[in-house]
Amino acid sequence: MTSRRDAALHPGAFRAAFRAAAGPSLPVPELLLLGAVMLLVPLQPAAAHPQCLDFQPPFKPQWHLEFCTQYEQFGCCDQKTDNMVAERYWDIIDQLEAEGHDLCADRLKEIMCQECSPYAAHLYDAEDPYTPVRELPGMCFGFCSQFHHQCRHVLKYLTENQALQQTSARDVTTFCTMVDLPDQDYCYPNVLKSLDLNSNLGRVAEDPRGCLQLCLTEVANSLRNPVLMLHSGDGTHRMFIAEQVGFVWVYLPDGSRLERPFLDLSGQVLTTPWLGDERGFLGMAFHPKYRHNGRFFIYYSIRSNGQVEKIRISEMKASASDMNMADPSSERVILEIEEPAANHNGGQLLFGLDGFLYIFTGDGGKAGDPFGEHGNAQNKSALLGKVLRIDVDGGDSDGTAYWIPADNPFVGERDARPEVFAYGVRNMWRCSVDRGDPLSRYGRGRIFCGDVGQNRYEEIDIIERGGNYGWRAKEGFECYDMKLCQNPSLNDILPIFAYGHHVGKSVTGGFVYRGCESPNLNGLYIFGDFMSGRIMALEEDRPTGTWRERSVCMGDTKTCSFPGLINHHHRFIISFAEDEAGEVYLLATSYPSSTSPYGTVFKFMDPSRRAPPGKCKQKPLPVDVRGKTFPFVPRETTVMETTEKPTRPPPRTFKLTGGPQDKATAAGQTSTTMANRTSTTMANRTGTMNNQTSTTIANRTSTTMANRTSTTIANRTSTAMANRTSTTLANRTSTTIANRTSTAMANWTSTTLANQTGTMANRTSTMNNPTSTTMANRTSTTMNNRTSTTMANRTSTTTPKPRWKTSEQEAKQKMRLKPWQRKKLLSKQKSTGQTKKTTVRKPVTAEEAKTKKFNAVKSSNGLRDNKVHTERKSLQKIPPPAQKRIPPPAQKIPPPAQKRIPPPAQKIPPPAQKIPPPAQKRIPPPAQKRITTPAQKRITTPAQKRIPPPAQKKIPPPAQKRIPPPAQKKIPPPAQKKIPPPAQKKIPPPAENQHKKRINPVS
Repeated sequence: MTSRRDAALHPGAFRAAFRAAAGPSLPVPELLLLGAVMLLVPLQPAAAHPQCLDFQPPFKPQWHLEFCTQYEQFGCCDQKTDNMVAERYWDIIDQLEAEGHDLCADRLKEIMCQECSPYAAHLYDAEDPYTPVRELPGMCFGFCSQFHHQCRHVLKYLTENQALQQTSARDVTTFCTMVDLPDQDYCYPNVLKSLDLNSNLGRVAEDPRGCLQLCLTEVANSLRNPVLMLHSGDGTHRMFIAEQVGFVWVYLPDGSRLERPFLDLSGQVLTTPWLGDERGFLGMAFHPKYRHNGRFFIYYSIRSNGQVEKIRISEMKASASDMNMADPSSERVILEIEEPAANHNGGQLLFGLDGFLYIFTGDGGKAGDPFGEHGNAQNKSALLGKVLRIDVDGGDSDGTAYWIPADNPFVGERDARPEVFAYGVRNMWRCSVDRGDPLSRYGRGRIFCGDVGQNRYEEIDIIERGGNYGWRAKEGFECYDMKLCQNPSLNDILPIFAYGHHVGKSVTGGFVYRGCESPNLNGLYIFGDFMSGRIMALEEDRPTGTWRERSVCMGDTKTCSFPGLINHHHRFIISFAEDEAGEVYLLATSYPSSTSPYGTVFKFMDPSRRAPPGKCKQKPLPVDVRGKTFPFVPRETTVMETTEKPTRPPPRTFKLTGGPQDKATAAGQTSTTMANRTSTTMANRTGTMNNQTSTTIANRTSTTMANRTSTTIANRTSTAMANRTSTTLANRTSTTIANRTSTAMANWTSTTLANQTGTMANRTSTMNNPTSTTMANRTSTTMNNRTSTTMANRTSTTTPKPRWKTSEQEAKQKMRLKPWQRKKLLSKQKSTGQTKKTTVRKPVTAEEAKTKKFNAVKSSNGLRDNKVHTERKSLQKIPPPAQKRIPPPAQKIPPPAQKRIPPPAQKIPPPAQKIPPPAQKRIPPPAQKRITTPAQKRITTPAQKRIPPPAQKKIPPPAQKRIPPPAQKKIPPPAQKKIPPPAQKKIPPPAENQHKKRINPVS
């Protein structure tokens, strides 16, 4: 792309290229001559090809951009994308502030805003879908060196590419070579300084001759001479494509075609397979109120009585039972005109803004309009060679098929047909009504027509009321019949544009573009020539009212390098069309026969600029489809030979831990150790608890824990604790810490902890010294083992539900037991009331009740759900003699680390009895086996010492029986009242038998 440009900028490279082109064998005179010729050849500028990262052309945002303001006039970001870039930018700034680095705000913003550059695809090396999109824009070497020197610490927040990060830390030259682009015109910031790339940015691309470069997309194919395509204006955005043979097909907004045609007049339409035959189905127009009345009008050739050829204009209606079918029996003939020859049949029907139907007829055929003294076109008493205007909403009441509008120019004039609106036309082929400018409505209602010439000129006219367009006196701007041309009463209206037959020999009228998707084309009248296949455009100069020609070319490969675009079309341009949204289409074929299925419909597209995303979104009304549909399958070869878009990795996002609302609290709590504690494991974190306590817990607890414990301990544990332990503690505390702390710890801490320890500051100040069952020893020894084995499984959010065993499974398991094991199991079941004979209950006497109360207090954790819950009120009335034996609070009540981490069932006897049985049932046997004997010996509570390891591994219920009654008498009743276990509330008393049935004696 830039080889010649680089040669011009570097004389040494130019001399090398000169010597290479000349060769060693050329003598000096020839060498000098070759150099002179090369100097005369103009250097080709860099080809501008604006392109966004979504593989679409740039656009002008609808609204003001708050962040990347340099691209608010033209670029690749709308307001939504601009806000996303700004959000990522501020997240990185927050990270840099937290780490104490230089912010490099300006450089960082420059680099991140290149996503909004109109050349973003080039900066990120994404000009085709086969090249992976970069995470960093291409930077010129000088800018890259400055960025590396000042802001290389920012690189890790912009890309995850380890090669770039390692190279940046090692060598600036290699790093800048990696991020540079081969084309120096597109690297940043050179792309902003290039005049070739920015002089006409946002305008329609032009080649050196000034030809507008447009591209096309394929819409429909396999049509037999598609003579017209139009919409019904009913909000469904359906397109109706008519073939010359008499078929009209319905195309849905998704591009699919209905199996059955909307209209089939192939049996009535007069046409032949001859090349260039002008007869057939030629015109169609929907009534402005088609949505309500279903009326439409058709124009086609017929042969009457087997000899006379005519053109017929008829009215028809859509089927009452199917909106995609016409009612063939509803045809009502409005007008028939006899045709003296087979050519010049006209064929255009359209409704003006006034609601009247306009009919465009040919002069009758042959050459030079030889009919009559002045020809049909200048004879106002003939309907051929005219523009007719009728009122189709009247008639039938007095026997007429239509009414004559009162303001028709020749109403009441002698020797003139009242239907005539304009005359002096030869064979107008394809006319259209201008919708007007979308904002100012300028030009709205103008009727443009292409009038086919005779021997020298083709012309474009704007139809005016009562106008004489000169034929056969004139052809274009020149005289054709000298006698009629010199008549002073001719008073003809000149065309707005005419071209000679060296350009084309049969004009095809088009449309003024008023669509949304290509804003640069607004106001251009786009038309073409049937014979030469050339597409042209006219641009109006509003102050003078004149029109200037703008040649239209198909863009080159570089210009049309977008998915699905093509830069070619078939030679024979039959017609142009406009959809309900105002987009313009081209209908062409490669073989102009009414039976050849080579007709294709193309849609115009400007590759230089598009509409802002979401602006042109349409909401079609639903279409009731009764039959089958055929999906659209493109056949034309696209420029890129693919419709894929380049894949781009999602931009990196950074969020401060805790979210924006917790930044003030999180900054005070973890300003120095949050990053280290989050990245390390629980073992490392607890192994250095003494250091963390002296630096973090001491500061955090001594200042805020006293006030925060009674009010925000639950919030701090559920939010900050989850964020602080990203790997292990997040999963471990998501259920247990969140539930137990939010319900039990909040109440227990606010009442017991505050009373027993006074303030958290005093207790935390003694954290370094082991306090009774010390936090340092207990946490560093127990937490490391039990958290990694049992706690992770017991309290994780992903704890599997207990798998209840069926009676058959329990029976099979019992059969595998040895006799002494069965006997022991049976005795245990009887003693704990877990036998299955629970259908009949005997009445309980007073003595048995007392015994049950005693046994309930003495029972294990598994029996607690069945007995302690039902007899809770009785237990609460027992005087607490064990309160006097409560040891000092520092010895029996664990520090906060115990509340957050270890299970209270083993460390604190009172809470251990209140843990619901489901927690024990959910512990899988492997998890129980992983509880090693050394970890249990380190627990200094008497209840734990009396639990032998073999009992836990094999049979949990026997281990429950070995807890002596004195340990149970030490339970403070207030703690039982204030901490209702959540699981107890959910399990009603009748569920005791179910628990008994589901408890597996052998784990």
